[in-house]
Amino acid sequence: MPAYDIDTLHQHLLGHLKAIDDVCQKHGLRYYIYCGTMLGAVRHKGFIPWDDDLDIAMPRPDYERFIRHAGEWLPAPYEFVCWESNPEYPLPFGKIQNADTTLIERPHLYFLGGSYIDVFPIDGVPDGRWSQRIHFAKYEILKKIIYMAYRDPYRHGHGASCWLPLFCRKVIGQQRAQRATRRLLMKHDFSYRRSVCTYDDGMRGIIDKESVLGHPTPITFETLRVMGVQHADAYLTQMYGDYMRIPPHDDQRQHNFHYLDLEHPYRSYDGSRD
Repeated sequence: MPAYDIDTLHQHLLGHLKAIDDVCQKHGLRYYIYCGTMLGAVRHKGFIPWDDDLDIAMPRPDYERFIRHAGEWLPAPYEFVCWESNPEYPLPFGKIQNADTTLIERPHLYFLGGSYIDVFPIDGVPDGRWSQRIHFAKYEILKKIIYMAYRDPYRHGHGASCWLPLFCRKVIGQQRAQRATRRLLMKHDFSYRRSVCTYDDGMRGIIDKESVLGHPTPITFETLRVMGVQHADAYLTQMYGDYMRIPPHDDQRQHNFHYLDLEHPYRSYDGSRD
């Protein structure tokens, strides 16, 4: 069981969500609450009780604009972190984090930051099932290379298990892998494609831009009024099937973060509180 209080974390994350909604409303950015966050809004009117994160998604043009201006638009203590702005960041999508908190998600994929909301770019996908399979296969390979390049190569010792991570890090390189992934994700322009996705959910996440995603649509999440997927039933049915059914206890998953401190800024973390 996680060592942190999930209700306290939920209240922190609502602050993140309000900050991003305020910024997007003020500057005309499109965003959607997404994945389990959208499911929580429909089924629970807010957080899934055992869930300990939030997800939003932004069409690629809005995501790129947010990268450029997040530093000036987001109020303290919130900040946007992504590979494009921080080469030590180990993922192909961004996070809005609270700089007054400290979070280490996994010690073997070390990145020191704060409590966060995931921010996924929504990109276009090619037409045709075979083209999509090939495209997603390339993405899965690149995602694995990124993971290996940033991962602690000696997680499983100094034997043969460290060879592939070291190859990915020293021969391919973290930045080269990130640039290749970014090119692949942006190959099919969101603005001109009928089918789109965030890629993190694989081919299951491919949705029709008009009949499923639609325009950002107001929906209640806890005490906030935020933006969600327009055709919620179609989206959630595709993603989760019978989405109103509560899963069995063994399938109610949490992150169980390696280290979470909601009282101290991550920039003052010295490792002594592990």
